[in-house]
Amino acid sequence: MDSRTKRPLTASELDALARRALGTGITASAELTDGFANAVWRLTLEDGREVVLKLSPPPELEQLRYERNLLRTEAMVYGLAGPAGVPGPELLCAGFDDPVLGGDYLVLSALGGVPWNQVTPADADQRALRRELGGHLARLNSITGDVYGYPHAGLTGGTWRAAFLAMTGAILADARRYATPLPRPAAEISAVIEASAGVLEEVKTPSLVHFDVWPGNVFLTPGDSPRIQAIIDHERAFWGDPLADFVTPTIFGELDESDEIVAGYREAGGVVEFTDSTRARIALYRLYLALIILVENGPRQYPEEDYAPLRDLSAAALVRALDRLSAQPASRSADPFPV
Repeated sequence: MDSRTKRPLTASELDALARRALGTGITASAELTDGFANAVWRLTLEDGREVVLKLSPPPELEQLRYERNLLRTEAMVYGLAGPAGVPGPELLCAGFDDPVLGGDYLVLSALGGVPWNQVTPADADQRALRRELGGHLARLNSITGDVYGYPHAGLTGGTWRAAFLAMTGAILADARRYATPLPRPAAEISAVIEASAGVLEEVKTPSLVHFDVWPGNVFLTPGDSPRIQAIIDHERAFWGDPLADFVTPTIFGELDESDEIVAGYREAGGVVEFTDSTRARIALYRLYLALIILVENGPRQYPEEDYAPLRDLSAAALVRALDRLSAQPASRSADPFPV
């Protein structure tokens, strides 16, 4: 974790927070250092429960525009996703603008499973898990809101097109602020997005979108024949087009209609069609995700040897999406590009 994201809390401060939030102190604590956006601890409470504390970064930390008030977004999603049948930890307590800590925090029940990226299930189990994941995404996407975009970050719009242009405009502004090297000029990227944005007008309802469903954010039950125990880290969630949730599970690849995630999505009542406009929308979302990965290195300064492969893959994905969108004439060819 970037040390700038940390609010150094002592054991006594963690104990005091637990007593204020949950009515019981702690017997042990361990900081979890896998994340970058927030500081995270696993706490053992005096009553025997295991919980996870997430604490927002200090206010002086530089962040991307869309990253404002991340924990407020996450708390909102946990409150909506559980009743919709999306598995996850229980949100035990949320505190915003806490006068003692000077920031936001969440307390969640601890999970007993293992992140999907830390195990290698058998092929049959992998297919079953992707099908199950598709169903959970359909249930998440069935939750609808009143506005498009990131409400807690102030990046919203009355239409999905307006919100998406605000979102992409913000990340390109961040790229300029941090002098992020991009594989194509920012002006060209912006022009392609604007020229392609008409397809976004097909989205008529703001659906809840996770937009970070990679295996590290999916916990599996331990043992043989694993199932999905929880989907976590809803910080990047927004209100928009459900198609965007197919991007991170197929990151740097393609979405094929034979993918089990599509079958599971449809079985749970979700609708996904493979049309030219669908492909254009997904290309726009792949472009946006690639921009996020490239630009977030500005404030976070990842270790170079760890970040370089991800940066290269993201740059290639951005160029591929730009080329696909730029190549689309008003009358599309009979051989459309893959999703």
